[in-house]
Amino acid sequence: MPSHISTEHPNASCSNATSCAIALDPSLPALVCYPPSNLFYNQEKVAQYRPGGYHPVCLGDTFKEGRYRVAHKFGWGGFSTVWLARDILLGKWVALKTATADSTSSSREVSTLQSLQQHGTSDYVPQLLDYFTHIGPNGVHQCLVSEFLGPSVDTVVADYRTGGDRLEPGTILKISRQLLQAIASVHEADYGHGDISGANIVFTAKKLAHLPEEHLFNVIGAPDSTTLARVDGRPLCPSLPKQLVQKVGWDDWIDEDEEDIRLLDWGEAFPHGAEPAKLAQPADLRAPEIFFTGRFDYRIDLWRAGCTIYSLVFAARPFQYLGNEVVLIAQMINFVEKLPLEWQTTWQAIQDGSGRNFPTSEATESKLDRQFHEMVSEPELMPLLPVIQGLMRFLPSTRISAAEARAFMVAGQWDNEGHWHARLQGHNAIDTTRGF
Repeated sequence: MPSHISTEHPNASCSNATSCAIALDPSLPALVCYPPSNLFYNQEKVAQYRPGGYHPVCLGDTFKEGRYRVAHKFGWGGFSTVWLARDILLGKWVALKTATADSTSSSREVSTLQSLQQHGTSDYVPQLLDYFTHIGPNGVHQCLVSEFLGPSVDTVVADYRTGGDRLEPGTILKISRQLLQAIASVHEADYGHGDISGANIVFTAKKLAHLPEEHLFNVIGAPDSTTLARVDGRPLCPSLPKQLVQKVGWDDWIDEDEEDIRLLDWGEAFPHGAEPAKLAQPADLRAPEIFFTGRFDYRIDLWRAGCTIYSLVFAARPFQYLGNEVVLIAQMINFVEKLPLEWQTTWQAIQDGSGRNFPTSEATESKLDRQFHEMVSEPELMPLLPVIQGLMRFLPSTRISAAEARAFMVAGQWDNEGHWHARLQGHNAIDTTRGF
């Protein structure tokens, strides 16, 4: 697939936007929108629209000589914004990801996706349909076009949690199996993903991909946008967007039980043996080897998979980061197992350096065991306990692989006492009675 360079600029006008007043960002010229709105605060940071940063996009803008027309916003990350676009040539909805100009030259995402597709890992990896570069006021931006997809797992889990509920057990098991299969396939292709989380796992949306716009917006919500302007009435700097757009709300999405998943955001992915010096990670999802050895490899995905499956079951992440790394590490200890002997000297040094010391727990039951037995009433979810235990072992060398974890889920059996057992090749049997 040849790369294409687009030199067109955004449309001069941003139609159908309401006006609203808004507070100012001190790093920008005095900006305002009328009437008051929270879009300035709960969407991507406007300060990121600068040379080297985000490309300013308006609803109705087109890319690649008019082929892709922007209709809504899916979301954003630290290095990109993602938009719902209409492929005018093929008459279907797609996702258009525009990278920051600063990250474009170093991005490995296209080559990673192409390599994974060549290795046959496409079942749970988004289809890369097109890619090109787009020249805008903030620089040259890599643009990736992929299949139209649904909401993230995090979005759906949060929606259930707001209603005091959680996903159906069958859906939790399906997502867990598919996630483990996706990771196993990626690892077999000699890659690590590097950023596994519910935010980067999304549902497919096969029913919606070809809907007319009006019917699609009935499900995902119509775009809500507001005009951005300078207080002094002068023209906006070309680096800034002419409007702010509320991301898709997925107001009437109900298809999580029927759809599959895709693993998104391959910007942190790396080949085995070519690990980057560091990864951009949510603080509360960092794996323990980062703190104790300063090194990581593809097995960081296993820890993160364990965290993600835990979040599916409990509708919350396993650990909280409150601005203090020593407190975060203390939460990890005895969550599944005691700290390995080879890390205990480092742990004492970390505590001494922080001025805080945590007593050694004498508990005979892990925190995870206790949570499952006290909070999980559905027997069909109990096989996930040893899966999480196996994935979230401290030493990467002792973690079960994603393939082993999935095999355990599908090849185990119940005993007469109501416990789930499976023997994995190369590992001892693990079961739901296992403690440390």
